Amino acid sequence: MPIWTPILKSNPCIKKHPTPILTAEDMPYESNLVFNAGVAKIGGKYVMVFRNDYGTSREEFEKTGKGFTGTSVGVAVSDNGIDGWKVMPKPIIDYRRAEGRCIIGNTEEKYPEIKRLYDPRLTLIDGTAYLCMAMDTKHGVRGCIAKLSEDLNSYEIISASVPDNRNMVLFPEKIGGYYYRLERPFSSYERSGSHFDLWISKSPDLKFWGEAQLLVGSETVPFANDKIGPAAPPVKTEKGWLTLFHAVDVDKTRSQSEWQKDWWKRYSAGIMLLDLEDPTKIIGISKSPLIAPELPHETDQGFRQNVIFPGGMILEESGEVKMYYGASDTVECVATANVDDLIRVCLEG
Repeated sequence: MPIWTPILKSNPCIKKHPTPILTAEDMPYESNLVFNAGVAKIGGKYVMVFRNDYGTSREEFEKTGKGFTGTSVGVAVSDNGIDGWKVMPKPIIDYRRAEGRCIIGNTEEKYPEIKRLYDPRLTLIDGTAYLCMAMDTKHGVRGCIAKLSEDLNSYEIISASVPDNRNMVLFPEKIGGYYYRLERPFSSYERSGSHFDLWISKSPDLKFWGEAQLLVGSETVPFANDKIGPAAPPVKTEKGWLTLFHAVDVDKTRSQSEWQKDWWKRYSAGIMLLDLEDPTKIIGISKSPLIAPELPHETDQGFRQNVIFPGGMILEESGEVKMYYGASDTVECVATANVDDLIRVCLEG
């Protein structure tokens, strides 16, 4: 793999697990790529809700151009959040391109235009698990919020945005009487390229959302020259809401040896601290990446290389923070750090 410049490195406080924690080989059903998972602690167990793409192989893709024939959303459970993940025998959502619709789930009656759901983010609010997902429809990409059943086998969509919005994540509790969410609309009117930004909005009931405002513009993040957006749902600390975000820089002169021959984006993760009582206020934000692509399965292997996308973050009683991220759109990984170190990174910039 040619060296990507400028070189980005993870913050020294980050400790990456050396190998992926969930891969296609762990699936009890058809799978090629397992990534972009949401993770939360529910009933003393670590619950991972992940995206699974299937229906081709690298050889088929490069030889015949055959793309993925399906996308599903599956569930895995672990006792320690690192290993021993047990994948439930069937996905809770399944989209097959030949069918042109989701064939598992209860979405068609309420949303007849839906085509697929993917990129789940998981948040526990007052004992109830909610999923934020991207929802492809016949008239654009929408972000949706779904309630996950207690047995983790089904879901109910309770809210969906207008196009074009995605990457939505929920705060884990009400703030000043309102629910809050981070989101990344991606309209390009009045702006060149794909300079998308990180926004915040609020709701009285998780269904109706408004008072949206810009939280961070992509032009203010030094390690992004393309777009930014939400990553994992924020976690509450004594100093503020610890909040991950994804950042993208591009180099269209590059030629990478990947499944996607025209892939010229690099994804890394930043972190910021938001005010506990008013999350529209930023207390501090990192000026360099918190997590960057470095390990072989992040830079030299996989479907889309040089991609780090955090979808879950858990603060343990010990002060350790587990951060779950997809690597190269192919495998699911985890990194850890001390919460005080992460706060320091935000405040020092």
